[in-house]
Amino acid sequence: MNLYQFLLLSSFTAATLLCPPVCAENTIKLSQDNVNNLGITLGKLESVKQIPVLTAPAKVVVPPTNEYVVSASQAGVIITLKAAVGDNIKKGEVLVQLNSPDLLSMQRLYLKSLSDMQLGALAYERDKKLLGDGVIAERRWQETRSQYNAFVYDVNERKQLLNIAGMTLPEIESLGQTHQLSSQLNVHSPISGVVMERIAIAGARVDMLAPLYRIANLSELWLEINIPQERIGSIKVGDQVLIDNTPISAKITLLGQSVNPENQTLLARAIIVTQQALGSQSVVRPGQTINTQIVQTTKNVAFKVPNTAIAQNEGHYFIFIRNPDGFKVSPVTVIGKQGNESIISGDLTGDEAIASKGAVALKANWLSLGSAE
Repeated sequence: MNLYQFLLLSSFTAATLLCPPVCAENTIKLSQDNVNNLGITLGKLESVKQIPVLTAPAKVVVPPTNEYVVSASQAGVIITLKAAVGDNIKKGEVLVQLNSPDLLSMQRLYLKSLSDMQLGALAYERDKKLLGDGVIAERRWQETRSQYNAFVYDVNERKQLLNIAGMTLPEIESLGQTHQLSSQLNVHSPISGVVMERIAIAGARVDMLAPLYRIANLSELWLEINIPQERIGSIKVGDQVLIDNTPISAKITLLGQSVNPENQTLLARAIIVTQQALGSQSVVRPGQTINTQIVQTTKNVAFKVPNTAIAQNEGHYFIFIRNPDGFKVSPVTVIGKQGNESIISGDLTGDEAIASKGAVALKANWLSLGSAE
């Protein structure tokens, strides 16, 4: 054997080993009776625009701007707790009633400053008239006006302190009219939302700024997704996130800048953009750990098929397309999986009828043909 013959034989042998069986035989001849006997079911290709990229766990959290801790604005003893965990509350609703002796002192100082301002107002009007009549000097009028302004500033300061302490403006106005002191302080909800945690207990004495309730507005929720570091390059801001067994979708808005050294994952944040409910209960809840799937929109032609329609051989994937003689073996590329379905691409138009079930039997028939060759 000369060198040319040896090289030709080597090339043919290598091509035979490297080429999948479809190179030898790409058509499986079957009659309709054989198709029925093998239990083969035909189906259609379904065109898709979204490709599954990654399945990863996620935790449902409340955005920091939507979560509030209601605290005691003054030290005192808790008389009544008005809300329980899980209650829906409205902004301004009374959550806690406190008995606060310190509030009495603040109310007394406010009433004193209010009385001083009223007396100062009388002196202000009197000296203003006397100045107009030329009875008093300009200097005395300026002193009276300055003193009256100081009274006004003091009243405004005491009023704001009472408001910070927890009294509403209508309650402060009522105090100024009735002059009736009260040590009872109502703590109001700063937002409309849901009670997530009750921290205080009735009858307990609490200090100023002691936490009483944790409240959250659940109109917006976030998903914190752990992305394996080896998949960081395949995820980008704007990708859609699907939650298993729910109609909810989210959109990735942030990719973290550091990898968690404990589990080597990157934190991705997604905002839920579709929040549907089952009855009165939300599908997802804060604190939940759920399975998510990240999908991307593709401009290339891709199709969805059942996993049972795909045959695998020597690392290659194939589907079986119905033709007049039986089935054509067509190589495809699996670019994603979604439950019991796979996303494929290949030399396909979308009009083909494929074997959606029975691919195992067709594969066995196909490989036996290839070995016979």
